[in-house]
Amino acid sequence: MAKQERALRTREALIKSAATVFDRDGFSVASLSAISSLAGVSNGALHFHFASKAALADSVEDAAADRLHRLIGMREDGAGNALQLLVDTSHDLARRLADDVVLRAEWHQWVAAILERAEREGVLSAVSPEAAAASVVAATTGFEVLGTHDPRWLSNRTITRFWQLLLPRLAVASALGDIEAAGSRTSVPASAPGSGAGGARPVRTPGTVRTAGAPGKDRGGTAP
Repeated sequence: MAKQERALRTREALIKSAATVFDRDGFSVASLSAISSLAGVSNGALHFHFASKAALADSVEDAAADRLHRLIGMREDGAGNALQLLVDTSHDLARRLADDVVLRAEWHQWVAAILERAEREGVLSAVSPEAAAASVVAATTGFEVLGTHDPRWLSNRTITRFWQLLLPRLAVASALGDIEAAGSRTSVPASAPGSGAGGARPVRTPGTVRTAGAPGKDRGGTAP
């Protein structure tokens, strides 16, 4: 049992290291030596678990898909429509990105799929799902990069402001008033199961995007 647990830890360390190196250097440039070195294991140990760099990349993608799907699953039932699910998941993702380099590997693919779902549901405006996905992914990826130097870029306030700006362009007028830019309070944050469902809901003005909390109350000062 101890041997199996050690092998599992080694495999997880290699997946995390591979995600880091792929993200930093790009797949074509990334070397297996750099990955094994970052994971603190030998090249032989890497090849024991993964026959090739491509096989390792497949495992990173599988791990990323599993983590993202678990994140989405915690929000799926509480989201009223696909755009609300996208907003909720973006807030959860921002909280996770600082510690989980594997997670972001599936983000682009899922954003495109959820916006196509929003179009089928009739809540997406005239903008194409492809164009909307490019904007969402570009912005959230930028927040991630900036957040490595200043965590306020990944704060709830910053993500909320982003959705306050973008949602009026994405959502049809009839759905806009029901989408909360600060994230749905009917589903629990991934980082704190059991919280977030209680309390008074913010007052909604028809035709506006709902927000929660008062501006400027984030710990850590003024958000970007």
